[in-house]
Amino acid sequence: MNQEDAMNLLIQWLRDPNHGGYGSYGYDIYIPNLLRGFLIQEYRNDQQALEMRIRELIPVFYAVGWELCRRGILRPGVNKHQAQATEEGSAGAGYSITPFGAQWLEEADHDNWVPTEPGRFAEMLAEYRDLFGVGFHQRSQEAIKCYGAHAYVACAAMCGAAAESVILAAAIHKTDEDRVLSQYKAASGRKRIENLLVGKARTQLKDEYAGYSVLLRYWRDESAHGTQSSVQDNEAYTSLALLLRLCKFINDHWLELTQ
Repeated sequence: MNQEDAMNLLIQWLRDPNHGGYGSYGYDIYIPNLLRGFLIQEYRNDQQALEMRIRELIPVFYAVGWELCRRGILRPGVNKHQAQATEEGSAGAGYSITPFGAQWLEEADHDNWVPTEPGRFAEMLAEYRDLFGVGFHQRSQEAIKCYGAHAYVACAAMCGAAAESVILAAAIHKTDEDRVLSQYKAASGRKRIENLLVGKARTQLKDEYAGYSVLLRYWRDESAHGTQSSVQDNEAYTSLALLLRLCKFINDHWLELTQ
């Protein structure tokens, strides 16, 4: 079991905790007992194997528990004053849900499938770091963090910024950095760079690129304006998916687009 699988399980348990008959003491969740409740059917007749399996799995669950603390969803410790604490719970086994975490768990239904850093989604985008540069990597990872915090407007803005980093990297490879940056900083700079990259491409490539770029561009522009934004969970989720597809598209057609 990797960290992302453990994250998905822990989020499910936060929404519907099942400690079996073991209890959670004074904590909202008690990771060793959650694991016991989860594994008991498989190891019902072999207590020794059950405890060995828990010892194997528990480090990754401690890691995701701390990740959720870092994101403000959990905190170490008991859930109220003078609630029952244990030595193991104080050492990292027991957590309580924060007020923000309670709200977070009630909101988006995509969280189990769109992982935040560290996770598969972040890893998939990170694969393009060498091709598209540090600026792309920074913005794409920030987009994932924003989605995890339910900061959907910021997520859409970062997806749009990361997409522009992709286009800039490809255009710079096609010509030279000074020329591209000069055009980018001028009026209608983004459109100039897009024309430089796909303006003379075959129709199929143009159409496919437009499908990825139009919504990213729209949500980037809307999130950057001072008026109230309509970007919510679904739009932010789609922005992340489109960003990943744009990266794959540019990567797959790199030679054709940059020659």
